[in-house]
Amino acid sequence: MAGAGLRAAARRWLLCGGHGGSRAASSSPSCPGCGPPGPGAHCPSTPRSAPADGADLSAHLWARYQDMRRLVHDLLPPEVCSLLNPAAIYANNEISLSDVEVYGFDYDYTLAQYADALHPEIFNAARDILIEHYKYPEGIRKYDYDPSFAIRGLHYDIQKSLLMKIDAFHYVQLGTAYRGLQPVPDDEVIDLYGGTQHIPLYQMSGFYGKGPSIKQFMDIFSLPEMALLSCVVDYFLGHGLEFDQVHLYKDVTDAIRDVHVKGLMYQWIEQDMEKYILRGDETFAVLSRLVAHGKQLFLITNSPFSFVDKGMRHMVGPDWRQLFDVVIVQADKPNFFTDRRKPFRKLDEKGSLHWDRITRLEKGKIYRQGNLFDFLRLTEWRGPRVLYFGDHLYSDLADLMLRHGWRTGAIIPELEREIRIINTEQYMHSLTWQQALTGLLERMQTYQDAESRQVLATWMKERQELRCITKALFNAQFGSIFRTFHNPTYFSRRLVRFSDLYMASLSCLLNYRVDFTFYPRRTPLQHEAPLWMDQLCTGCMKTPFLGDMAHIR
Repeated sequence: MAGAGLRAAARRWLLCGGHGGSRAASSSPSCPGCGPPGPGAHCPSTPRSAPADGADLSAHLWARYQDMRRLVHDLLPPEVCSLLNPAAIYANNEISLSDVEVYGFDYDYTLAQYADALHPEIFNAARDILIEHYKYPEGIRKYDYDPSFAIRGLHYDIQKSLLMKIDAFHYVQLGTAYRGLQPVPDDEVIDLYGGTQHIPLYQMSGFYGKGPSIKQFMDIFSLPEMALLSCVVDYFLGHGLEFDQVHLYKDVTDAIRDVHVKGLMYQWIEQDMEKYILRGDETFAVLSRLVAHGKQLFLITNSPFSFVDKGMRHMVGPDWRQLFDVVIVQADKPNFFTDRRKPFRKLDEKGSLHWDRITRLEKGKIYRQGNLFDFLRLTEWRGPRVLYFGDHLYSDLADLMLRHGWRTGAIIPELEREIRIINTEQYMHSLTWQQALTGLLERMQTYQDAESRQVLATWMKERQELRCITKALFNAQFGSIFRTFHNPTYFSRRLVRFSDLYMASLSCLLNYRVDFTFYPRRTPLQHEAPLWMDQLCTGCMKTPFLGDMAHIR
């Protein structure tokens, strides 16, 4: 197995001191990888020493480079690929399912997973609404939906018509800023923000992903919205037409909203559920299994009852409501979690509203709107014994975790594809060599003669090329939704903050017992790295210690 192979590789690495010989690993404070940097520092296990004064420093640097290349090649056993399981559940926080008594769910992209074929339908309908109702140029109709253009989690600067990827520290990842369908040069991006890549906090997205002039696209339905926004901007710019950025942004978002409000999306799904709804049998298996183990279930969704009812009948059967203790539709999340004013109303089988006051939430009944505070009062489901799953980090999970102490699970469908890419040999070797090369650059920057600086510049160029190649494996324009070149994305920051668990789909629960405990691995802070033995003496290679990677499923 991959884990056993990595443990064996780690043991060989330690016994050999990081090389092929029989030396023990050095802990000398003068080790270039384990101790403070310095031009005269030397690790006993390093096969090459710094050249004497007057020697060819360039040859020395390239020799260290070749040593590192061989080390990286030997360090990665064949079984290191396919190390991660796309069907696994990943923990940000320790949580034992044995403590969870109540499971809650969103509907869209949580209980019901939708096929990507839905996105072109949303794009085309909103595009036609812009042309026919908002009187936008007919030429926009030539644009088709491009599923490979955007990724979730991007930010849009409304005043600058700029779609971009921002990291956890509020820096724009250069090379990922687009106006329309065209990339914006890095120098122009820096100039637009006053000579920096940094976006000040007051301009950034607020608690729910909306800042004064910058919007973050967080849900999966936003993919066709970003594509349409970029296409419309591209048309106006390409034809030299003046436009108001704020009006254009609002018109596009309103057109996308109309697709939902007018029920067009609901109609498409209802007419061909086999085409649009995925993994329905797995959703039924998850719900049935939880009920069989005595768990209580509830549903809180913004979707209307008729749509949810048809979808659940397709996935679960006509008696689906018997699985749930409480069902709430058209909840108006995230306001449901913060606004105390809206009371619950009961719906009958035809969707008609009742006027009686709700004093208890009954199993098998359908309720509309309401608010979380009445929900907590009527159910007494509080704190960490409740686990709620949703796909939108802001609308579904943020308030529940931060204000109410519920445990939360994020459904991230993109995770499955990204893990499959991470498991490829190309990605694994590219990333490991990037880390090794970064270590070399860090340690060898003490050599500042002209020839050495030229070598370091060559390495820096190679590092940048590797970064671009690795980025393009995920998405040619924006890369991975989880990382910029080395930092987590702003999306990842929110994912870690607002979810205890995350997974590609709800069906991942079927791979674990209902009393399973998830333990997040202790990942080293920068100052803890030597304790984790990840700084290798040959070049301060900051890669996770292989023995500790064996836990990854």
